[in-house]
Amino acid sequence: MTSTPHHQRILDRPFVLDLFAGPGGLDVAAHVLGVPSLGIEWDRSACLTRYAAGLDTLHADVSAIRREAFEALPPEINVLAGGPPCQTYSVAGSGVGRKALDQVKGYIERLMAGDPDENIDKELQKLTDPRTALVLEPLRYAIQATRSPNRGNRPYDVIVLEQVPAVEALWDHYALVLENIGLPDGTKYKVKVDVLDTETYGVPQTRSRAVLIARREELGEPFLPKPTHLAYEAKEWNRRSGGATAQTHQPALDEEIAPVPAPRRGEDDAPKPWVSMGKALPGREKPFLVRSNYGSSGNPGRRGVRTDQQPAATVTGRISRFVVFEHLDENIVYEGPRFSMNEAGMLQSFPPDYPWSGTAQAQQVGNAVPPLFGAHLLGAALGLPAPGPEALRKPWVPATEEQRAKLRSHGCGSADDCTASCPRPEDQAPPRSAPRKKKAAAG
Repeated sequence: MTSTPHHQRILDRPFVLDLFAGPGGLDVAAHVLGVPSLGIEWDRSACLTRYAAGLDTLHADVSAIRREAFEALPPEINVLAGGPPCQTYSVAGSGVGRKALDQVKGYIERLMAGDPDENIDKELQKLTDPRTALVLEPLRYAIQATRSPNRGNRPYDVIVLEQVPAVEALWDHYALVLENIGLPDGTKYKVKVDVLDTETYGVPQTRSRAVLIARREELGEPFLPKPTHLAYEAKEWNRRSGGATAQTHQPALDEEIAPVPAPRRGEDDAPKPWVSMGKALPGREKPFLVRSNYGSSGNPGRRGVRTDQQPAATVTGRISRFVVFEHLDENIVYEGPRFSMNEAGMLQSFPPDYPWSGTAQAQQVGNAVPPLFGAHLLGAALGLPAPGPEALRKPWVPATEEQRAKLRSHGCGSADDCTASCPRPEDQAPPRSAPRKKKAAAG
């Protein structure tokens, strides 16, 4: 089979269904590509952000929509996308999902073999943390599409998924069964899986993600997005900077640190320098240092202190705790203002004035798919040229009150409030850990 040229549009009218849509990272990506999208999100505050941003939304549980309201989804949806919750797989989370990888692979095979949902659901209830099973939902949606009378039993043309690197093994298993076994109706896909670094696509942040891009085999071989920027290497940076940003307890601002080398002349296609925090946050006029409590993908070499000349460490739900230091004069360093939510969003590549709403906004920012990275993924999946970083620095036009009321009426069932059909906040809390037993005193 011949491969499709990278920038040859493969669908006349792509329409994205964004599972676990959060505050809108993939939807913003679709927007800048000129592609319509519908997001399903169960967190109330994330939905408030989405309504304020003018994004079409269903305030609902992804699993419940699949079981009870799949036929109500627009039949023209032909692209399935999403980033299932990562808490049980992330190195910053409980690790329950990582321990259950082989078990989840077994569920993947059973779903593809047509095992009834009722049987699978009964066993999934036995998992230590039910969120582990959410990584199966994209596959269950892909299968459900082939059984949907409203769609004419038509499968999705394209699937785009992203998660923390620990899920790469599951995406590999997705690829294995999608290519070799196919969905229960016989539909097969061509699939690409890899772990990509967001700073290599212009996001001012080091964040590694396991990604999957699949196309129905009739649509040609898929491809991964080509990096547009250089990778950030902590060891190389520390070598060139003399360790000025190293793990010191007393921060120091060093304006003499050599910048990342620019591409050589004549290399038009050569990757550009990665985007620094200072470039992404032009409103901060003074040089600054950031001390984070988390590194990219748990890589110790990426933890600690960074200057405004480096990309940010992985933006998490704790971004509001990142401490920012500035110079008062040549000799005194003081703690400056911490990142605002708009600044935190810009480090995720959201537009500068994105309308963050509701509570737990830092968590919304940290959980989101970086829109610029998402645009590269969707662009590669659909054969569309991805936008440059400047496309997401333009002002975002928020929804009017009338538009917001209409979106909420569709998403929640009421123009100004949630309804009984919306997920309850108490249902969104992760299960509590069992209390540890106290050790008996020695002797």
